Amino acid sequence: MAAEIHSRPQSRRPVLLSKVEGHQDAVSAALLIPKEDGVITAGEDRTIRVWLKRDSGQYWPSIYHTMSSPCSAMAYHHDSRRIFVGQDNGAIMEFHISEDFNKMNFVKTYPAHQNRVSAITFCLASEWVISTGHDKCVSWMCTRSGSMLGRHYFTSWASCLQYDHETQHAFVGDYSGQITLLKLEQNTCSVITTLKGHEGSITSLWWDPVQRLLFSGASDHSIIMWDIGGRKGRTLLLQGHHDKVQAICYIQLTRQLVSCSADGGIAVWNMDISREEAPQWLESDSCQKCEQPFFWNIKQMWDTKTIGLRQHHCRKCGQAVCGKCSTKRSSYPIMGFEFQVRVCDSCFESIKDEDRTSLATFHEGKHNISHMSMDISRGLMVTCGSDRIVKIWDMTPVVGCSLATGFSS
Repeated sequence: MAAEIHSRPQSRRPVLLSKVEGHQDAVSAALLIPKEDGVITAGEDRTIRVWLKRDSGQYWPSIYHTMSSPCSAMAYHHDSRRIFVGQDNGAIMEFHISEDFNKMNFVKTYPAHQNRVSAITFCLASEWVISTGHDKCVSWMCTRSGSMLGRHYFTSWASCLQYDHETQHAFVGDYSGQITLLKLEQNTCSVITTLKGHEGSITSLWWDPVQRLLFSGASDHSIIMWDIGGRKGRTLLLQGHHDKVQAICYIQLTRQLVSCSADGGIAVWNMDISREEAPQWLESDSCQKCEQPFFWNIKQMWDTKTIGLRQHHCRKCGQAVCGKCSTKRSSYPIMGFEFQVRVCDSCFESIKDEDRTSLATFHEGKHNISHMSMDISRGLMVTCGSDRIVKIWDMTPVVGCSLATGFSS
């Protein structure tokens, strides 16, 4: 039966189904087990745990494994039940989980990094485990031999990773705020391009291989959508969080983006509409509205015997304006501004009331969120963070499908 899709559900919110507690330190990663009532968690307390839902409705650990170093990242491949755990010491360990999820067997250790592992992905087709780390590099290793195939270094800590399995392109975000697109080969790689737009470190990435869209979240509280497939360099800016964006997930079926921030904010963005690209900020030595000089324009200040003004920018038109010509604030969701931002007075007059209608819903997770993962087929989401709590959510009220029917492929 096909899912009933609602493009923009209103006045609905995520439903907290369960809270899983037991970690002694921050939970670095949590993943829902597909087709099972189970969760896999990795923590700074050096434990990997598999939690299964009991008849009582509570989650209890069926596997509790202690590692030699704090666990910092995790990847799980359900069909082969292989799990890869990145550690604070730079190593990645591979395990195989039994069919009943009650036993986990060690396979091998990969000396992937010299410092903390920040992200891992596994490609079954090529038998590669690809990872990023705080040793400023991305590495890819052969899972058959356990040997290193290649490394590429950056100028900053590599913080997050996405991988296109079909084309072997890797997207790597780093602490400088840059995203690098690499083409990985068996023993080498080439830099295709770099994406610059964030004003803070990249904290999360999501790649949609169908529409060929890349989404990036950053410590500047913003999200950018990069149209990679369109080759037009088109970017859309989304601003609605009040803390760094820690995790994102794009639901291709419903054209919705789910994002979580460090302060517990959960946002669901409607991407199934025609949005406007934010303008480039223009530079000028004087206000582009009243022509009064800015404070560094010494010549015009001297000629006109006036005191220079501070430069601002209108978020709608991008013009350089003074404070007197930009006294108004407005939201403008079609350009991604969900809360009020500075606009020049003429742009404020051009914005209609209907233009201020929100194109996202915002919800409170009520705990610090450092990692989020979704089981899109069931409309479920799991969040975890430094408060040591793992929360499992039913997201179907806000992502437009019924839990009873599920998503249609």
